Amino acid sequence: MQIPLIRLQCGVNSYDWGKVGKDSAAAKFAAATPSDDFSIQEEKPYAELWMGTHPSLPSKDLETQRTLLDMVQDNQALLSTQISERFGHKLPFLFKVLSINKALSIQAHPNKKLAEQLHAKDPKNYPDDNHKPEMTIAVTPFDGLCGFRPLNEIAHFLDTIPSLRKLVGEEQTKNFESTIKGQETSEKEADVEANKKALREAFTSLMNADKDALASATYSLLESAKSEGAQFAGEGGPSNGGKELADLVIRLNSQFPGDIGLFVQFFLNYVKLEVGEGMFLKADDIHAYLSGDIIECMASSDNVVRAGFTPKFKDVSTLTSMLTYSYASPTSQKMSPADYPYVTLNAAAYSSSSAAILYDPPIDEFSVVRTSLNKKGAKATFEPIQGPSVLLCTSGNGWVSVGPKRERCETGWVYFVGATAELVIEADEGEEMVTFKAFCELQGKESQL
Repeated sequence: MQIPLIRLQCGVNSYDWGKVGKDSAAAKFAAATPSDDFSIQEEKPYAELWMGTHPSLPSKDLETQRTLLDMVQDNQALLSTQISERFGHKLPFLFKVLSINKALSIQAHPNKKLAEQLHAKDPKNYPDDNHKPEMTIAVTPFDGLCGFRPLNEIAHFLDTIPSLRKLVGEEQTKNFESTIKGQETSEKEADVEANKKALREAFTSLMNADKDALASATYSLLESAKSEGAQFAGEGGPSNGGKELADLVIRLNSQFPGDIGLFVQFFLNYVKLEVGEGMFLKADDIHAYLSGDIIECMASSDNVVRAGFTPKFKDVSTLTSMLTYSYASPTSQKMSPADYPYVTLNAAAYSSSSAAILYDPPIDEFSVVRTSLNKKGAKATFEPIQGPSVLLCTSGNGWVSVGPKRERCETGWVYFVGATAELVIEADEGEEMVTFKAFCELQGKESQL
């Protein structure tokens, strides 16, 4: 019987927004277990390392070159019978490393029902029928646009940035201002629904702005930004207004000159994550990642509805109609990771302040544990779970073990761990050994946390 610890060879995608050459963590990790024809090209952008069974870029067993998809379909026990049957005999999540040099598209991912409709209607642009809630954990400092701002911040920008107000339109702007006045933070259902309707109408109007009007508005916005964004801050304005947003306007315009996204940022939260911080995005949540290296875990889908900051297919009508139009401060989207209780640390791990931290979003498909082992001999023993795991080492080196099988584990190496296996991670000499373990278990200890 094969011991369910399999070293994986994972592919990397080259998109224009990726970091270039060896500056890309995605490229460096891919090169740690390269396919025969892969070597890092110094002038080429490398954007995403994919770890999983998604058919667009499936991972392979390094030893046999069989795809992980083929292996889990051939042996349901690797996933567990329950997970295999529930998720169509494939890994329920897609695990990624993103290395972001410039803005990704303004986008959202469809819910399950909409994904099925879009895939049936337009399989070229929507390649599967699954939803795509996703979680992001920062490996380096990260920034992005995520979710709609508190309504008073949007109203502030509409009042102080004439070019934004002109693009939205005076009628829609006045309707938005009068609707939310006095009920910006109300939790009454009727008020919230009225606020969302007014926000939807204002945002939709912005996204459908005339090209000539956008060009004129962009010129005015850039003039304001060059004067350090006096219009972007002020009494009652957002905490990250002023020079920070002015610099962001200039930076994003250098990447996508005259793009509607320059104005969308005044509707969306500007979020920064420090190393180890995470956030969760539900299906139908609008976002645009801007820079940084991140771990990303999502339901196994490649569906994206785009509407700005991209040369790719834009589907503005679908995006504006699908969004939830929920609005909140950026802190509400950050996750609150907790100590993972189903792991045992040895004395060397405890004495060196090693830790295993759980990021547990409110969905069935995945959770992630970040383990840091800070001393040679520090060891973390994970109790068996009724589901699969994928393990990535992002720094340091050491060993991973399942039963009698003990394998070397170095920076960039990826392993698949089958269901019911007890996993042991042990650090060697050198820098802190950090691993991320994505896993799925439907009915078990993790779901009770």
